[in-house]
Amino acid sequence: MESNREIVLSRPTEEDRLQTGALAGSLGEAVAQSGASRAHGEIMIRRILVVENNQPNRELLCAWLEAKGFEALAAENLEQAFAAIKNQPLHAVLLDVQLGTEDGLSFAEWLRREPSLKNIPVIAVTAQAMVADQERVIQAGCNTCIPKPVDFQLLCGQLQQWLTVASIFSRQSAAEG
Repeated sequence: MESNREIVLSRPTEEDRLQTGALAGSLGEAVAQSGASRAHGEIMIRRILVVENNQPNRELLCAWLEAKGFEALAAENLEQAFAAIKNQPLHAVLLDVQLGTEDGLSFAEWLRREPSLKNIPVIAVTAQAMVADQERVIQAGCNTCIPKPVDFQLLCGQLQQWLTVASIFSRQSAAEG
């Protein structure tokens, strides 16, 4: 059954870009506000996979991520998502729950079963945002759920939060291993 609901995502505005630039008084602040982090004295761009079957939504999310300083990879289905994650390391995933006939949550469940991938933050970006849907999303292994239409300020905050948590887990794992 196809939904007649229109999904509206808004593009980041020039004001968003100017605010980000105005707040960045030094390279360290600019790095902290962007999708970049420092790795051994060099700037490392964080790579985010966008798994979204709707092309305009996928392109908009990727453009927004790139405007925020992230490297965005796009996958329109699970086959492309699995290929992307096997080809290069990722720092986070933005995942549509309903990918046409595919269940996006199976990707989150798979990630959580993979020892080397289990700490990658997965943020569900979905029109299925009722409380019961959100519970199902979290149980499948997503860290959080952002409803459509996307509130980009909320998405930015959640993405930064979960990237920080993943970074802490990564440092702890490296120290233990």
